[in-house]
Amino acid sequence: MKRFTEQDSIYKNLETMKIHDLLKNINHEDQKVAKIVKQAIPKIEKLVTTIVSKLKLNGRLFYIGSGTSGRLGILDASECPPTFGVSHDKVIGLIAGGDSAIRKAIENAEDDNYQAWSDLKKYNICKEDIVIGITASGTTPYVVGGLKKCFENNIYTAAIICNEKMPISKYSNNTINLIVGPEFVTGSTRMKAGTAQKMTLNMISTSVMIKLGHILDNKMIDMHINNVKLEERAINIIMNMFPIDKKTAKILLEKYGNIRSVIKYYNDSK
Repeated sequence: MKRFTEQDSIYKNLETMKIHDLLKNINHEDQKVAKIVKQAIPKIEKLVTTIVSKLKLNGRLFYIGSGTSGRLGILDASECPPTFGVSHDKVIGLIAGGDSAIRKAIENAEDDNYQAWSDLKKYNICKEDIVIGITASGTTPYVVGGLKKCFENNIYTAAIICNEKMPISKYSNNTINLIVGPEFVTGSTRMKAGTAQKMTLNMISTSVMIKLGHILDNKMIDMHINNVKLEERAINIIMNMFPIDKKTAKILLEKYGNIRSVIKYYNDSK
């Protein structure tokens, strides 16, 4: 198996490079990522379509991963409730080693073939749900083992990887290959591979939430308003949608609690 994530960097003697050249070359490599993700849009579209259908029937979306990949999954999942107003148990991120691994690496946690399935079972995982394995290498035992058990239990699975023809594909209904090539620092998949995974997760969750009705026009009408900045954003959204001044928009927001309810009130009062 050819592992693109382990290819030797095309840049040599990094320690002798000037800072400007280090930054320029890293940026040059980063610019390649969006083009690679673009090539995967057909598979991403298929996955989004499946997720939307599952979530409409009260299914849940799970991300499983380790290290950088696991943290990216948790980041994407954790941003869905405040951004789109969904419950915290609708999109769930799991990382090898548990929550403590979010901040500090847990040695050998990713090498357990059975832990992901154990973690998923705590959430009563079932065939109405969908599980996405995120692993740059495509060989991480935690992720591969988790998808295998899901696949065997007729749970829809997908994988986001940065290699081709990896074992995980046998247990994935939809494998998204993001072949970003060798990293600037050999094997450091937190760089281009991580960026490609992050971009893909942004596309998936945002598209899913739009199709589930949490965005109106281009506005986050279900966002949680829990600080001054978001309150100001909500007021501006209301003012943008209706011919009312800031004072009235603020009064309506305080009265009804969220943008969606204000929209309903305003439309019903016509």
